[in-house]
Amino acid sequence: MRRTIISVLALVWFSGCVMIPDDQRPEAPVPKDLPSKEAGSGSAAAELPWREFIQDPELRQLIELSLENNRDLRLAALNVEQVRALYKIQREELYPSIYAGGSGTRSGTSRDLLMPNQPRTTEVYHANLSLLAWELDFFGRLRSLSEKALQEYFATEQARSAAQILLISSVANGYLALAAERESLKLSEDTFKSQQEAYELVKRQFDQGDVAELEVRRARIPCEVARGDIARYKQRVSAAENALQLLVGSPLPSELLPASLADVAMPATFANGLSSQVLLQRPDIIAAEHQLLAAYATIGAARAAFFPNITLIGSLGTASTELQRLFEGGTSTWNFGPQISMPIFDARVWTAYRVSKVQREIAVAQYEKVI
Repeated sequence: MRRTIISVLALVWFSGCVMIPDDQRPEAPVPKDLPSKEAGSGSAAAELPWREFIQDPELRQLIELSLENNRDLRLAALNVEQVRALYKIQREELYPSIYAGGSGTRSGTSRDLLMPNQPRTTEVYHANLSLLAWELDFFGRLRSLSEKALQEYFATEQARSAAQILLISSVANGYLALAAERESLKLSEDTFKSQQEAYELVKRQFDQGDVAELEVRRARIPCEVARGDIARYKQRVSAAENALQLLVGSPLPSELLPASLADVAMPATFANGLSSQVLLQRPDIIAAEHQLLAAYATIGAARAAFFPNITLIGSLGTASTELQRLFEGGTSTWNFGPQISMPIFDARVWTAYRVSKVQREIAVAQYEKVI
């Protein structure tokens, strides 16, 4: 009979219920197909590595530098490591914690408090292994919390991927913007040069008395406009370089900077007509899915809080009044104390359950918003 009870308890422990609700993911609030004129390959576009999508070799090197030095991406990676460690801590709550300890005391007692022939000085030594408050997760509270931590870890990893994609696209856009500004600066310098030649021609005609002074003044106006354009585009080129350097996170090698748009190899292109299902492969949407699953796991933990909580406390060791006899036969000690508690009236349990359901609705709304 005892073996049967132990077997049943073991079966309940290893196949205990988890009260996480079924995942009921909402319909994507977008059309089935994205507006298009011709069909394309969405999976091929989503699975293409960025090094194959980016065709310009100098831009590739700048992106590599940004992936190594960008502080925002580094913080995202460190957040992933932090959440991974927190998941491991939560996961380890499922297993018992055993501590080894030892102590020794030596005390003296007043003669007035002693029995006849009782020594004034006493010594007590202990050595033991202790099991501290191991919760038996019959109703899945700890497993729900572990699942929540796992889904949050997955969401953080996808957030890092989204940050990396955003960084790559930002560097590419900044690179193209710098190329465009430098090309505009070159065009403004050429315009100034031609306007300056036209002005000098009119001025020579004025010196020879062929034209009036008004014509000279009119010819000077386009020169000053072109001069102002040069100053403006120089400022914009400097701003574009500073923005790109901020993204890269390190000084920009001059040999990697574009001279004009004509020198930049354009990225690979894809046909229009992608299915809206390709949206579900975006890291930010996958992260929202994991946050939704974490919200469901929170509901499971809140539900389990309504049921009894069973914990085990115990220790096994030895005790003796002499240190040299501490591990001899007959000095062993042990204690075992299972505890069970169940909320009869605790408003916090009901409030936590209602909060978990609201968090689930928030996660659903955020999921739909990201899509």
